[in-house]
Amino acid sequence: MSNLTIDADRLWSSLMETARFGGTPDGGIRRLTLTEEDRQVRDWLRAQCEALGCTLTVDALGNMFATRPGTDPDALPIAMGSHLDTQPTGGKFDGVLGVLAGLEVLRTLDAAGYVTRRPLMLVNWTNEEGSRFSPAMICSGAYAGAFTVEDVLARPDAQGVRFGAALEGIGYAGAAPVGSVKFGEMFELHIEQGPVLEHEETTIGIVTGVQGMRWYDLVVEGVAAHAGTTPMKLRRDALATAAELILAFRRIALAHDGVATVGEIGVVHASRNVVPGEVRLTLDLRHPETAALEAMERAVEAELARPELAGTPVRLTRTWDSPPVVFDAGCVAAVAAGAAAAGYSAREIVSGAGHDSVYAARVVPTSMIFVPCKDGLSHNPAESATPADCAAGAQTLLNAVLARADRAEPE
Repeated sequence: MSNLTIDADRLWSSLMETARFGGTPDGGIRRLTLTEEDRQVRDWLRAQCEALGCTLTVDALGNMFATRPGTDPDALPIAMGSHLDTQPTGGKFDGVLGVLAGLEVLRTLDAAGYVTRRPLMLVNWTNEEGSRFSPAMICSGAYAGAFTVEDVLARPDAQGVRFGAALEGIGYAGAAPVGSVKFGEMFELHIEQGPVLEHEETTIGIVTGVQGMRWYDLVVEGVAAHAGTTPMKLRRDALATAAELILAFRRIALAHDGVATVGEIGVVHASRNVVPGEVRLTLDLRHPETAALEAMERAVEAELARPELAGTPVRLTRTWDSPPVVFDAGCVAAVAAGAAAAGYSAREIVSGAGHDSVYAARVVPTSMIFVPCKDGLSHNPAESATPADCAAGAQTLLNAVLARADRAEPE
C-alpha cells in the first residue's frame, strides 16, 4: 500500500467552494439537475480536471468522464465518482463528496508525480437524485442498459421541460454515445445518509450491497361532493381512503422488516368545501431481499383489493424496480484493506439508499465507501459531515483505488 496522503484541508475547501453553486440562505444547496446551478458546478469541475491534464469526455446524457492516463494505455481505467445534483432541499455532502474526493485523489497523485499502471477516471453521473426527472439514477442506468437514451431524453420535469431540451440548454449534451466510455471498476464514496456509523462511532462503512427498491404511483378514485350536504356514510372520499392506505403501508413495512414511504400526495382539484374525488400518491418500498420485497408488493396489492375500498377503487402502477445489489467481493475487500491501512475503524454495511453504483455494478466490479453524517440526516440543508470523516473517506478511496490500479492482473 502506498504512503500517499490526501490533503484534508484542500478537500474541505473544495466542498465549501462548490457549495456556493446553488447555495441557499439556510446553508443548504438547491442544485437541481440540468439547471444553471448544475452548469456552473460542471464548468468548475471541468476546469479542475483539465488543470490536472485529464481528458474530459461528455456523453449524450451529460455524464462526465475525466481520465488520467496510466502506464498501461491498454488497461481499462479504475473509476471513482458520484453526482453533483441535489434534492430541492439538499445539503453540502450528498453526492458531491464522492466527486470531490475523487478529484482529491487525482490532485494527490499529480502533486506526488505518481502514475498508476491502469488509468484513473473521475465520473459525474447526471440526474442521480431523480428530483427533477424521475426516476433516480436514470443516466447511470442508461449507461448500464437499463433505460434507453431516447426514453431518458424524452422525460419531462414537473413544468413539462424535456430532459433533452434542458441538457441542450446548459451545453452538456455530449458527443460520446452513452456506454462508449469504458472503465473496468467503480468506487463511490458517499455519506451514509443514515445513523448507524455515527451511533457506533465507526469511521468507515464498507458497503457490501444496496437494498432493492420499487416505486409506485397510485390513483384513488372517489366522487367529488359537497362537504356540507353529503352525509359521512354516503361519501366516497378518496383522501380518507388514501389516509387508510398510508397507515396500511406502514404496517406492511413493519411486518416484513422493510421500509415503505409515501413521499408525495395530492388532491386533484382540491377545495376546502369539496369531498376529495381523486387523490394521487407515490409509494416507495425497499428491502435487502428480493423475496421480502415481493411479499411486500403482494401485501400492498391485497390491501388495495379489500372489499371496503370498492367505493374508492385504487389504480397501482409500478414505475421503477431496482433489484437488490451485492457488490464485487474484490472491490469490497479493497475498501476494507484501504480503511485498515489508514487505521480507521470500519464495519460492513448495506446501503438503504440507491446510488449510481447500483447500475455500475451491473456492468463492472463495484463497491462503495460510507462515512458518517450527523444524526444520519440527508436531503436536508442541515446535512453535515466532519472534515476528519470526509478526509478519512477520501484516504480510504485513495488506498483502495491504488491497490486495484497497480495490481499486475485483474482477479
